Amino acid sequence: MRASPPHPSTGPAVPVRGVKAATFRLLLDTAIALIREGGHLPSMTDVAQRCGVSRATAYRYFPTRGALVSAVMDASLGPLRSYVPPHDRGEDRVRDLFVKTFPRFHEFEAQMRAAVQLSLEQWAQERAGTLAEEPYRRGHRVAILGEAIAPLARELAPATHLRLHQALSVIYGIETWMVLKDIWGLSDRAVEHVALWMADAMVAAALREGRTEPVTPARPTRRRRQP
Repeated sequence: MRASPPHPSTGPAVPVRGVKAATFRLLLDTAIALIREGGHLPSMTDVAQRCGVSRATAYRYFPTRGALVSAVMDASLGPLRSYVPPHDRGEDRVRDLFVKTFPRFHEFEAQMRAAVQLSLEQWAQERAGTLAEEPYRRGHRVAILGEAIAPLARELAPATHLRLHQALSVIYGIETWMVLKDIWGLSDRAVEHVALWMADAMVAAALREGRTEPVTPARPTRRRRQP
C-alpha cells in the first residue's frame, strides 16, 4: 500500500487590500526579521511588541505558532513550491530541480530551521499529551519531488518509484544543511554539491533496479490422481 503522508500546513489567507493587508504584511515581515536575528521562531508577543500593535491584534491574524510559521514558509518558499522542471526525462527533471531550487535554501535557512524547531517541539508535546494547538505539519517537498519524478513512473516498478520518492525527500530540505553544515562544517556551496551527488546517485540506483520488480515463481500445484 502506498504511503500517504499527512497533508502539510499552509498559512492563513492573506488579505488583499486595505489596513488588514498592511497589518498582515507588517506582522509577517517582522516575524521573518526576528527569525533571522534570533535564529528561532518568536512568540506573537515579541512580534506584536516589535510592530507596536496589541497582542490581541497579532493573534487575530496568527492565532497559533503553527499559523505564523506556515505563513513565514509560504512567503519564503512559495515560489519554489510551484517550480516545474522544463524537461521530459525524469532524471533530468530531478537534477534541474536540485540545481535551480536547492541553492536557494541557504537564503531561507533561518526560516526553515525555525520550522524544524517548532515541528520537533510539537512532536514532543503531542507525545506527552500537552499539545494545545493545531500542530504544524511539514511536507511540501512530497508534491515538489512527485512532480519531478513523475516521468520515471513509466520506467520504474511502483515500489521502486515510491522508494526513490521517499529517499529524495530525505535530502531535499533543510536536514541536509543541518547535517553537512553543523556536523561536517561544509560551506553552502559544498552542501549543494553533495546534495546533487546524492540525488544523482539515488536516481541512477533506481534506474539500475530495473523497470519491474522481481517476480516470485508460482509454486507448482500437484494434480490429483483420478480414482
